[in-house]
Amino acid sequence: MSSANQTIFEIARKRRSVRKFRTDNFSMDVLLECINAAREAPSGSNYQPWHFVIVEDAKLKEKLRDVCEKGERKFYSHVRGELAEWLKNKGLSWKKEFLSQVPYIIAVFGYKKAPYSRESVWIAVGYLLLALEEKGIASLTYTPPNRDEVAEILKCPGDYRLEVLLPVGYEDGHKIKEPRKSLDEVVSVNFFDNPRV
Repeated sequence: MSSANQTIFEIARKRRSVRKFRTDNFSMDVLLECINAAREAPSGSNYQPWHFVIVEDAKLKEKLRDVCEKGERKFYSHVRGELAEWLKNKGLSWKKEFLSQVPYIIAVFGYKKAPYSRESVWIAVGYLLLALEEKGIASLTYTPPNRDEVAEILKCPGDYRLEVLLPVGYEDGHKIKEPRKSLDEVVSVNFFDNPRV
């Protein structure tokens, strides 16, 4: 578990996307604590358009994996160019073993009719990722190419949209965090083309 004395910057700096998980289980209460932090996120008109579905059933996780891999095979058969090269270099493929390895998947949905629904939900996801990291729980933001099929399996009502699946668990091994751009590369002052001095 992470130290309670870590700053938000230290937690953010440690957080990385993990695709290999141990099968160790832990209490769902840990996830509920993290989701409790996520619901404190700001949202358009304070609509709080998010809904979180915690998937723990092994058969359901296998079903989600099967459907996601079907969509991924189709995606990978059409991807070309720079993205295809990047995926190959990272060793990524249509196989999504992590969906059945983890003890839990958090499916995050957004209410379509809410103002700024997508933006609001993703702010909450950011809060959730940091809360998970603080608890020592590894995660991955995985958006399947066939989200509607996945949403249907999870009995999502028509006025909600699946934004992301978050496989969560303890990391198997230690993945090195991908490098980040420098502050000077991402910050300008007053105008986009005015670099920070």
